[in-house]
Formats: sequence, C-alpha cells, structure tokens
Amino acid sequence: MKSISLYRDNGTWLCRVHPFTKLMYIASAILVPLLIGSLWAYAVFIALDVIILLSGKSLKRARGLVIFSLTIILTIFIIRGLFDEDNITPLFSIGPAVFYVEGLMKALHTGCVIINMLLSFSILVLTSKPEDIADEMERHGFSPRFSYVISSVFSIIPQMMSTMSTITDAQKSRGMETEGSLSKRMKAFIPLITPVVTSSLINTRERAIALEVRGFSSAKKRTFLNPWKKHRGDAAMTIIMLITVIATAIWRLATWLL
Repeated sequence: MKSISLYRDNGTWLCRVHPFTKLMYIASAILVPLLIGSLWAYAVFIALDVIILLSGKSLKRARGLVIFSLTIILTIFIIRGLFDEDNITPLFSIGPAVFYVEGLMKALHTGCVIINMLLSFSILVLTSKPEDIADEMERHGFSPRFSYVISSVFSIIPQMMSTMSTITDAQKSRGMETEGSLSKRMKAFIPLITPVVTSSLINTRERAIALEVRGFSSAKKRTFLNPWKKHRGDAAMTIIMLITVIATAIWRLATWLL
C-alpha cells in the first residue's frame, strides 16, 4: 500500500535533520515558554518556528494548519473576552456585548500556545517521513507496535482526506450534489462519510494482515535497509536545546524558591 503522509522531500537541510532532533525542538518549544510563562517567550518561539519552516521551504504548507486553527482561536477570544470569570476591565463593546481586557489577554495567551504547538509540530510532520520516525524508534529500542502507532498517527489524516476526495468525486460522477447551500451539503454528508468510515475500517484490516505477513509480530532481531545518515548539526542542536530547557527549568525553580 502506498504511504500517504504530509511529508514532502524538497531537498532542504530541514529534511535531513534527524527526527529525534526535531522532537527535541518540539519539547523545547513547548516547555521553555511554558516555564517562562510570558507572551514574549511564545512570540519568540513562533517567530523561530516561522524562520525554520521558511528556511526549509515548508511554511506555505504549514499555513493551512494555522488557518484551520483560527476558527478555534476566534471562538476562544469571543468566549474569554465576554464571559471569563476574571473579567473586570472593559476594553471595547459591540452593541450590548462588552469585551474585557483580562479575558482577551488570556485568549491571546491560549492562541499563542496553539499556534506555537501547531508550527513546531509542523516542522516534524512536514519534513520527516513517518517510516523514518518509526524505524529510528525501533533502532533505539522502542517497541515495534509503539513505532507503528506513531507512524499511523502521521498518515491517518492525509489518508482519510485522500479517501474523502476520491469518494466525493465518485459521488459527483453519479449525480450527487455536494456543493451549494447548507441543506444540500447536509443531505450529502451521510452518503459521503459512510463510505469513508467503511473504507478506513477495510484499510485497517488489510494493513493488519499485510503487517502479519511481513513478520510484524516476529520476536527476532530486525535489520534495517537504509540506516539514517545524521545531519552534521544534529548533536549541536540537540545539546543547545537540552541546555536551554534545563537552564529555563532551573531559573523557574529558583524564582519559586526566592
């Protein structure tokens, strides 16, 4: 079965960086701003995420993930700005609705957390092949089942999107109206989603059979056809990020004790 994922090899340096180095970056991008607890820390890492994706020619594809999250972020801004329990200081009003400074600041913090997480995970997902991540995990002692689950997580969404697109085209060729008013789309939802779910279940069963045929449950030691060639900056980047996380944790602990 052909592997479907968000990964694209565009020949940039970012595609050659070891997946574990990218995982370490994700950890530092999440932990460092969390420990600092200030908006400027999230802003710094969001800017760093953008620079990394831009240099790796992957920012355009990551943009879709951010745009998708804007609906959630906008909802958070509305709910927090209007109804947060700590709201005291009015900022502006739209008709009878009054937005407060405290709620909007909390919403801004949450929005920065979401965008930072999406962009940092995009660095891994868009520039690392799921099979390489799974192989490296097995090579470093992780269970094959755990590695397979991680690989599947990266491929299941694009795979379902591809299946949905194929089924939509098939239903259109049969005369079904899938576009137009909201009522037409609601009528087309069940005939579209049912084959997607059924197809996903069939694919899961076929994949399980294929894995067993290839000796997935074998207890014998595995060999790997293409060992990973580490990027020359992997060790240095990993050490720098690890030191950054540890130093931030020590600083935060010191501020709590003092």
